Amino acid sequence: MSTEGVEVDRPTRERAAIGEDGRSRDRSRPALPDPLPMSVVDAHCHLDIADGEDGAWLGAAEAIKLAASVGVTRIVQVGCDLPGAVWAVEAAEQYPNLIAGVALHPNEAPKLKAAGELDSALAEIERLAAASAKVRVIGETGLDYFRTGEDGRAAQHESFAAHIELAKRLDKTLMIHDRDAHDDILAILDTEGVPDRVVMHCFSGDTEFARRCVERGAFLSFAGVVTFKNAQSLRDALAVTPLDRVLVETDAPYLTPSPHRGQPNASYLVPHTVRRMAGVLNISVAELCGALSDNADRAFGGRW
Repeated sequence: MSTEGVEVDRPTRERAAIGEDGRSRDRSRPALPDPLPMSVVDAHCHLDIADGEDGAWLGAAEAIKLAASVGVTRIVQVGCDLPGAVWAVEAAEQYPNLIAGVALHPNEAPKLKAAGELDSALAEIERLAAASAKVRVIGETGLDYFRTGEDGRAAQHESFAAHIELAKRLDKTLMIHDRDAHDDILAILDTEGVPDRVVMHCFSGDTEFARRCVERGAFLSFAGVVTFKNAQSLRDALAVTPLDRVLVETDAPYLTPSPHRGQPNASYLVPHTVRRMAGVLNISVAELCGALSDNADRAFGGRW
């Protein structure tokens, strides 16, 4: 999960809980939005977290069914550590409309390095990535300077470089987590060599960074943050992104779009984000849906 300059909503076990900013959180389930006119892909989701950390708030099977009912017919399920990666692969094998991403989240890397376990964990990610055709993505990997201090950056750089090499060698899509690390993300990509398919998960940069990412062939994936009142710079970045490089995601159960910000997120809420994005791009919702579906096919190595 990646964001910059905005509040992050995280799930808790309580129906009404106190968030990181001290405000209460409504854990009730948001209503279904109106269906989209054409199907789209949720390009980044954590079905296992919504199911496991929030007291089975929304199990995977029901989450997938609700999403399909509003036009979100395919989902990229992302693992951020070894248990999550295993879960993602198993879920993708079970549900035809899922594909999996496997990786070590950048905030995992310093802990694993300190324990002498980074190399073995990376080897296990490689094993999982190679074991199933449903694993289309190496990610989310990248850099996070918000939650990890300078003493952990070397381990993050090492891990990110290893994931880039793996994505290229196995011909997988590289999905990048970038929080407060724009310049170093691009520097490491340029040093290691950009894979054929790159997705900037939960894009959080400004217009200039958007252009720099697109120059390297990246797809920019926009989450519910783009609907927030304080996210005008992100909407400006979306406005300058070529239509054939745009994706949409939830990062569920985080980053719930308006008007349900503060409640847990789920793939069935993607229509709120899509409609806001269409307004920013000054195109019809149907046109954007068609582009999002086609872009996902290219970003993730073909239809599934």
